[in-house]
Amino acid sequence: MKRDLLFYLSVIFIIVVVVAAVFAPYIAPYNPYAIDPNAVLQPPSFHHIFGTDRVGRDVFSRMVFAGRISMEVSLLAVGISTIIGVIYGAVSGYFGGWVDAIMMRFVDIMLTFPVFFLILAVVVVLGPGIFNVMIVIGFTGWMGIARIVRAESLKVREYGFVQASKVLGKSNVYILFKHIIPNAISPVIVYATLGIGSAILTESGLSFLGLGVQPPTASWGSILSEGKDVLQVAWWMSFFPGVVIFLTVISFTILGEKLKKDDRDFR
Repeated sequence: MKRDLLFYLSVIFIIVVVVAAVFAPYIAPYNPYAIDPNAVLQPPSFHHIFGTDRVGRDVFSRMVFAGRISMEVSLLAVGISTIIGVIYGAVSGYFGGWVDAIMMRFVDIMLTFPVFFLILAVVVVLGPGIFNVMIVIGFTGWMGIARIVRAESLKVREYGFVQASKVLGKSNVYILFKHIIPNAISPVIVYATLGIGSAILTESGLSFLGLGVQPPTASWGSILSEGKDVLQVAWWMSFFPGVVIFLTVISFTILGEKLKKDDRDFR
């Protein structure tokens, strides 16, 4: 019962975050970029429920627009990693043999690298920015999906309808996209849900270090970073983005674990 309550609360929170991101211009009470010298570092109040920052910008408005950036980056990054992982894993599992051995050894090599430090190194080379962050997270997060799809593909390729397609002379590309991938993709949805939370955390970490979203565009990580320098006099600048990052990541984790359990029970 307690787990179900946490699941429903997580779903509600995710819906709130998504709705706020989509309708940010209508929800934010102030222009997130508007500087007000008369409202510098004001604590949370009726007029500024999350307070203001060092140049008088409304933190709540910046948080709402930052949610849009964080969600866009994470969803597109997970989309990239999912596409790469699904195709890579399906090809590896379908062909098997030496093709599977070589492809999986490459996956093993990629998994030996600490992912966050690998991302840091690549971002430093490519330079900071929203586009680079999406690409880097996407191209470094596909290995787990590839292994899951590969395991499913090894089973699906033995099914009768796959063998029948081979007898009928269907091409490998046709079999992969018609039979293998559609029947091996179910567990990917669960993994991708967990990946969204991980991508949000990674993007926030990069932005906190100044290697992600660049000013004046805000993300939750960059707002958190701005608040660390005035933590003793303006606690709200770090508190609210930190809480939102934590709740968003944990909500996607709970949702993913619930989907994983349901998928396992269904099987």
